[in-house]
Amino acid sequence: MKNITRIIKYPVVTEKGTMLKQDNNQAVFAVSKDANKIEIKEAVETLFKVHVENVRTMGVKGKIKRYGRHEYQRSNWKKAVVTLREGESIEFYEGV
Repeated sequence: MKNITRIIKYPVVTEKGTMLKQDNNQAVFAVSKDANKIEIKEAVETLFKVHVENVRTMGVKGKIKRYGRHEYQRSNWKKAVVTLREGESIEFYEGV
């Protein structure tokens, strides 16, 4: 298994992610582009001491931005939506 900190980069804290946490007991993470669902599941379980039921992944295309008259594209990244077992939660959202 790869290093856990290289698989899970950071939690994605958005309005939609907060609603998923409240309604469906799910958490959203930005993950490494080459990580698969099995590695993401094992990383979340060992890092946060929870049981993962399902992992959904998606590739997110980077936005095109402007700086003056020059355009550039932000990097593409991968997002994972992790469904936790009923009654368990990840507490990193509480301080936000």
